[in-house]
Amino acid sequence: MLSAFRQPAPPLFPRPAPAGGSVSRSALLCVALAALMLGACGRQERTISITSEPPGALVWLNDVELGRTPVETDFKFFGVYDVRLALAGYEPLITSREAQAPFYEQPGIDLVAAAIPGTRRTKIDWHFDLALLPTDEAGKRAAETGLVERARALRTQSQAAE
Repeated sequence: MLSAFRQPAPPLFPRPAPAGGSVSRSALLCVALAALMLGACGRQERTISITSEPPGALVWLNDVELGRTPVETDFKFFGVYDVRLALAGYEPLITSREAQAPFYEQPGIDLVAAAIPGTRRTKIDWHFDLALLPTDEAGKRAAETGLVERARALRTQSQAAE
């Protein structure tokens, strides 16, 4: 009979009563801090600018046509890029260039730099000089002779490597 008159034991960790159904200060503070941190993160803008002399050359970067010089494009990764330029009346240029990371993009430092608010802009400028194609007969013969000599040197080099 005594068990019917027993009162329940108080909880070990009592909850505070909500003040009028409002959200607690600490929850509001956590949400505000998270929003601030997400909005305050730094941004990266990376561009490669390609120019040529004479201007108007068609540009391919890693086999993707970009347009005619001067041209600018965004990029994501630092490293070596294949570059091709072509313009009527000029020798086509096929080469490679390296996009080097600035100090704040080095591993480790980049994590700290990304947490700093603001936009960091990295612009890499590449300039190429195109060579005129020979127009007279003597110039064409000289270019042809140079091509044959380079081919022979390459053959000799490849045979020596075997």
